[in-house]
Amino acid sequence: MFSKIGVTELLVILAIVLLIFGPTKLPQLGKAIGQTISGFKKGHKEAQAEAAAEAAANAEEPHSSEERAN
Repeated sequence: MFSKIGVTELLVILAIVLLIFGPTKLPQLGKAIGQTISGFKKGHKEAQAEAAAEAAANAEEPHSSEERAN
């Protein structure tokens, strides 16, 4: 979907954003977007670590069907 966006399209989008927000708000907007992306990446890493820890804990515990067989 986004693979067809070229340089010209990006420049038009940037010009529209500049007109809407103005040059004084662009640094604040960029900072907010950067913090949002950073927070998302941090949350994603934490979720992956939690899932890996849970999977490791489940792998160490014997399964209930194995307990019944013994």
